[in-house]
Amino acid sequence: MIDHVTVGVGNIARSRAFYDRTLTVIGIERLASNGDAFAGYGAGKRAFFWIGLRTDPITGAHVAFAVSDRAAVDRFHAAGLAAGGRDNGKPGLRVQYHPDYYGAFILDPDGHNIEAVCRTVG
Repeated sequence: MIDHVTVGVGNIARSRAFYDRTLTVIGIERLASNGDAFAGYGAGKRAFFWIGLRTDPITGAHVAFAVSDRAAVDRFHAAGLAAGGRDNGKPGLRVQYHPDYYGAFILDPDGHNIEAVCRTVG
Protein backbone atom coordinates (compact mmCIF):
# COMPACT_ATOMS: atom_id res chain seq x y z
CA MET A 1 0.00 0.00 0.00
CA ILE A 2 1.32 3.45 -0.91
CA ASP A 3 1.29 6.04 1.86
CA HIS A 4 2.26 9.07 -0.23
CA VAL A 5 4.01 10.18 -3.41
CA THR A 6 6.13 13.25 -4.16
CA VAL A 7 6.84 14.75 -7.57
CA GLY A 8 9.55 17.30 -8.27
CA VAL A 9 8.60 20.70 -9.66
CA GLY A 10 10.64 23.57 -11.08
CA ASN A 11 8.54 26.45 -9.72
CA ILE A 12 6.70 25.80 -6.47
CA ALA A 13 4.39 28.86 -6.68
CA ARG A 14 3.28 27.99 -10.22
CA SER A 15 2.72 24.34 -9.28
CA ARG A 16 0.83 25.21 -6.08
CA ALA A 17 -1.51 27.44 -8.11
CA PHE A 18 -2.06 24.63 -10.64
CA TYR A 19 -2.72 21.90 -8.04
CA ASP A 20 -4.81 24.18 -5.79
CA ARG A 21 -7.25 24.73 -8.67
CA THR A 22 -7.11 21.28 -10.24
CA LEU A 23 -7.39 19.05 -7.19
CA THR A 24 -10.01 21.06 -5.28
CA VAL A 25 -12.74 19.96 -7.69
CA ILE A 26 -12.14 16.30 -6.76
CA GLY A 27 -12.09 16.92 -3.01
CA ILE A 28 -8.33 17.17 -2.51
CA GLU A 29 -6.91 20.31 -0.92
CA ARG A 30 -3.56 21.71 0.13
CA LEU A 31 -3.01 20.69 3.75
CA ALA A 32 0.65 21.56 4.26
CA SER A 33 3.18 23.97 2.86
CA ASN A 34 6.74 25.03 3.61
CA GLY A 35 7.33 28.29 1.78
CA ASP A 36 9.21 27.68 -1.43
CA ALA A 37 10.20 24.08 -0.67
CA PHE A 38 7.12 21.81 -0.78
CA ALA A 39 3.34 21.47 -0.48
CA GLY A 40 1.19 18.53 0.56
CA TYR A 41 -2.31 17.72 -0.69
CA GLY A 42 -4.88 15.32 0.67
CA ALA A 43 -8.31 14.79 2.15
CA GLY A 44 -9.36 15.07 5.76
CA LYS A 45 -6.19 15.66 7.75
CA ARG A 46 -3.83 13.44 5.75
CA ALA A 47 -1.61 14.63 2.90
CA PHE A 48 -0.78 11.87 0.43
CA PHE A 49 0.31 13.81 -2.67
CA TRP A 50 3.31 16.10 -2.34
CA ILE A 51 5.13 18.49 -4.66
CA GLY A 52 8.68 19.51 -3.89
CA LEU A 53 11.03 22.05 -5.44
CA ARG A 54 13.84 20.45 -7.42
CA THR A 55 16.53 22.23 -9.41
CA ASP A 56 16.22 19.54 -12.10
CA PRO A 57 12.69 18.11 -11.87
CA ILE A 58 12.22 14.65 -13.27
CA THR A 59 9.31 14.61 -15.68
CA GLY A 60 7.36 11.61 -16.72
CA ALA A 61 5.68 10.85 -13.39
CA HIS A 62 2.14 9.52 -13.71
CA VAL A 63 -0.20 9.94 -10.74
CA ALA A 64 -3.84 8.83 -10.93
CA PHE A 65 -6.43 10.06 -8.42
CA ALA A 66 -9.48 7.82 -7.86
CA VAL A 67 -12.76 9.73 -7.93
CA SER A 68 -16.31 8.67 -7.16
CA ASP A 69 -18.03 9.38 -10.47
CA ARG A 70 -17.48 10.32 -14.09
CA ALA A 71 -18.64 13.90 -13.52
CA ALA A 72 -15.67 14.36 -11.16
CA VAL A 73 -13.33 13.20 -13.95
CA ASP A 74 -14.88 15.79 -16.25
CA ARG A 75 -14.53 18.56 -13.61
CA PHE A 76 -10.90 17.58 -12.97
CA HIS A 77 -10.03 17.83 -16.67
CA ALA A 78 -11.76 21.20 -17.08
CA ALA A 79 -10.12 22.59 -13.93
CA GLY A 80 -6.70 21.34 -15.01
CA LEU A 81 -6.98 23.07 -18.38
CA ALA A 82 -8.25 26.28 -16.72
CA ALA A 83 -5.29 26.16 -14.33
CA GLY A 84 -2.80 26.09 -17.22
CA GLY A 85 -2.36 22.35 -17.67
CA ARG A 86 -2.10 20.72 -21.09
CA ASP A 87 -4.55 18.12 -22.32
CA ASN A 88 -3.05 14.63 -22.41
CA GLY A 89 -6.30 12.71 -22.88
CA LYS A 90 -9.85 14.03 -22.78
CA PRO A 91 -12.40 12.45 -20.43
CA GLY A 92 -13.66 9.14 -21.73
CA LEU A 93 -13.75 5.39 -21.47
CA ARG A 94 -10.41 3.61 -21.75
CA VAL A 95 -11.62 0.08 -22.46
CA GLN A 96 -8.05 -0.96 -23.26
CA TYR A 97 -7.44 -0.70 -19.48
CA HIS A 98 -10.79 -2.03 -18.26
CA PRO A 99 -14.40 -1.91 -19.57
CA ASP A 100 -15.44 0.56 -16.83
CA TYR A 101 -12.24 2.69 -16.79
CA TYR A 102 -13.28 6.35 -17.30
CA GLY A 103 -10.35 8.75 -17.07
CA ALA A 104 -8.83 12.04 -18.13
CA PHE A 105 -5.21 13.15 -18.27
CA ILE A 106 -3.56 16.55 -17.79
CA LEU A 107 0.12 17.45 -18.04
CA ASP A 108 1.04 19.75 -15.15
CA PRO A 109 3.40 22.73 -15.62
CA ASP A 110 6.42 20.41 -15.28
CA GLY A 111 5.12 17.75 -17.65
CA HIS A 112 3.88 15.24 -15.05
CA ASN A 113 0.92 13.19 -16.27
CA ILE A 114 -1.88 13.73 -13.73
CA GLU A 115 -5.05 11.67 -14.08
CA ALA A 116 -8.48 11.33 -12.52
CA VAL A 117 -10.13 7.94 -12.91
CA CYS A 118 -13.52 6.47 -12.07
CA ARG A 119 -14.00 2.71 -12.26
CA THR A 120 -17.76 2.54 -11.75
CA VAL A 121 -20.41 2.02 -14.41
CA GLY A 122 -22.25 5.10 -15.67
